Amino acid sequence: MYNLKKFCKLISLPIPNGTWDGNILCIEMDAEMTFGTNETRGFLSSYTFTIVIHGWVTILYNGRELTLHERDLYTYSPGFEVTVISASADYRSICLLADEQFTLGLPIARNIIRTAYFPVVELQEPILTLPNDDSSHLRELMQLIISYQQSFQPHATENLRLTYSLFLNDLIDIEKRSIKENRFSNRVEELFIAFQHLLTQHFVEHHDIGFYADKLCITTTYLSRIVRKVSDRTVTDYINQMLAMEASWLLQTTPLSVAQIADRLNFAETTTFARFFRRMKGCTPKEYRKNQ
Repeated sequence: MYNLKKFCKLISLPIPNGTWDGNILCIEMDAEMTFGTNETRGFLSSYTFTIVIHGWVTILYNGRELTLHERDLYTYSPGFEVTVISASADYRSICLLADEQFTLGLPIARNIIRTAYFPVVELQEPILTLPNDDSSHLRELMQLIISYQQSFQPHATENLRLTYSLFLNDLIDIEKRSIKENRFSNRVEELFIAFQHLLTQHFVEHHDIGFYADKLCITTTYLSRIVRKVSDRTVTDYINQMLAMEASWLLQTTPLSVAQIADRLNFAETTTFARFFRRMKGCTPKEYRKNQ
């Protein structure tokens, strides 16, 4: 998976400034730059919030075509493969990205989980059309983040984090007005966040639900219930999605053989990995590499 510094390099973005730590990035996009993000094919280890300013764009999100129009907010959470299919010539958007590991360790992690997952559960897709005032307000905060990431002021990094927190808090309020209330207990949210954090660190070595349940000191049944309740997905879905993403990334960006990738991802046999990959992607690893 690509971090934000590698993302900037891939799409030829200048590094914001000499003190930038690679955790939070906000950029204005046009059609050409948006197509450039296909270099990552969604293999990005960051939460991403995009507001369309002008025009439209069509993406392939987790196997589904979605079209975003003016004032649409699109939320991406790591683990889904995304490809830009088409965009209007006048397409403009503003995009806020935040490193996954960094954000899951922040006190505002609960808000990130809410903004990334609740709309998907409620609306069945990661798109929310914003009222004019809300769209303008969030864009102003994103512009403020751009100014801070270009600043050499001593407190620029802290200001970035504070503005990001404000963005998430305000987005939560907007979502409350746009979709029905969906509140979970603090305990449920904390366990879901902890599961997400463990998954990003251990999915390569541990493919079994029991490992994550043991780490959280709960039963596998309870973990499964929590994940299903919050995200409308299963624990196995999450593990398999991360494995498929990592496998696709390795097939595209490294010369490793299929057997070596199977071993790196801790599959007992190459044939087991090949069957898994075909089930997830609809083709064999060799076919996928050839097509890419």
